[in-house]
Amino acid sequence: MEFTSGNILLVLSVMIFLSIAAGKAGFKFGIPALLLFLGVGMIMGSDGIGYAYDNYPQAQFIGMVALSIILFSGGMNTRYSDIKPVWKEGVVLATFGVLFTALFTGTFIYAIAGLFGVPLAFPQSLLMASVMSSTDSASVFSILRSKGLNLSQNLRPTLELESGSNDPMAFMLTIMLIEYIQAGSLDFSIGINFLVQITVGTLGGILLGRLSYWTMCRIKLEVPSLYSVFLVSCVLFIFSITDKLGGNGYLAVYLAGLIVGNNPIPQKRSTMGFFDTFTWLWQILMFLTLGLLVNPKNLLPVAGLGMIIGVFMIVLGRPLSVFLCLLPFKRITNKARLYISWVGLRGAVPIIFATYPIIHNIPHAQDMFDVVFFITIMSLVIQGTSVPYVARKLGLAADEPCDSSEFGIELPDEVKSAISEMSVDENTLLNGNTLRTLNLPEHTLVVLVKRADKFFIPRGNTALSLGDKLLVMSDNPDELKKVYRKLGVSKFNFL
Repeated sequence: MEFTSGNILLVLSVMIFLSIAAGKAGFKFGIPALLLFLGVGMIMGSDGIGYAYDNYPQAQFIGMVALSIILFSGGMNTRYSDIKPVWKEGVVLATFGVLFTALFTGTFIYAIAGLFGVPLAFPQSLLMASVMSSTDSASVFSILRSKGLNLSQNLRPTLELESGSNDPMAFMLTIMLIEYIQAGSLDFSIGINFLVQITVGTLGGILLGRLSYWTMCRIKLEVPSLYSVFLVSCVLFIFSITDKLGGNGYLAVYLAGLIVGNNPIPQKRSTMGFFDTFTWLWQILMFLTLGLLVNPKNLLPVAGLGMIIGVFMIVLGRPLSVFLCLLPFKRITNKARLYISWVGLRGAVPIIFATYPIIHNIPHAQDMFDVVFFITIMSLVIQGTSVPYVARKLGLAADEPCDSSEFGIELPDEVKSAISEMSVDENTLLNGNTLRTLNLPEHTLVVLVKRADKFFIPRGNTALSLGDKLLVMSDNPDELKKVYRKLGVSKFNFL
């Protein structure tokens, strides 16, 4: 087929449709959708239907834009109140955890790579390990949120904070080792660059995130949908300007997302809904592109090496790093440490970072890319499919929260009342089945009920049924929380 504009659009639309269909089918069997997106790309590639694609710089660019959107969206969906109790653990895992994983895995690769016909020097072994040393934010966010998995011991915010903030460390290790291999010696400027990346990235994310929030609140756009478009432009600007100034753009956009998402921006619900959709689109495009980039027949020669390294990372490399990093934090149980070790998912980020050695003509770069791709598939298959199962086996799975999107209602910032959603269960009906028997605090109203697919406005004598969803508005949210707990309501959520 000739690659005209029309044909490219046709192929792209078919690939996206196949990805969505595969994702829907995979969800029923507990298969990560991102793994299926990769598979669709590989099927459409040169060893499948035959669409040859080997443009590594272009794939790297697509991955860069996608990661910026994913990290910003992940930051927007992370609440300060959730990460405040675990920020120390998250930061240590995102920095020293990545460093330890790279050191342990790099040493192991150096010891065994020659036995599989890939003679890597120690710096090259460390480079391969650094490329895949971080947990993948797209995979972790996607799997934890698509499964609706609620974890005890603050594990979910810990994992999301780590995966959202550890890519910069892996990226800087990758760039530093590439510079070292090319120069043949350790330059003092490499260490300076590392500090500049962290400092400028942090300051850029905080300052530009606040500037984006301040501007968004004051531009008063006539078309509400343009707030989302404006925020997309902010994401791209924050990443690019931070990168131009020598900082780490990935760290900057994640911190900016935290700031914007934890403040009352205009049209917040619709904007966050837009970013959820936009993030999924970029995840699909990124994984399809990376799937096209690999030739499956190239994975067979490195399968043995990839499997040995993958097993080492899952069983030893990641757990050793996690347990070392969390030694000072006595309140974290061993079961929680084991689970954090298990959710060390690899995904698109290692594959994107693996394009850097190829672009910079590092020896054995293609072997590194193929091994990293193999390990990514292995990680998604083994770890990605078992995330809920392992949580239940370790006794770390908690009750799922009430779905916060049942009513889709957002109050203007000027209204100081709080709205919440709750599910009616057996505990709610112990004292009676009408609204009057709920004994809600003063200045609190149940304004809407959802039963099955129907919505109606209730009255005091309205009979409630198991499974009803209630939209509750209150001027006293603290007292309302106490009532919920007193009633034994297990599923409620403040919007």
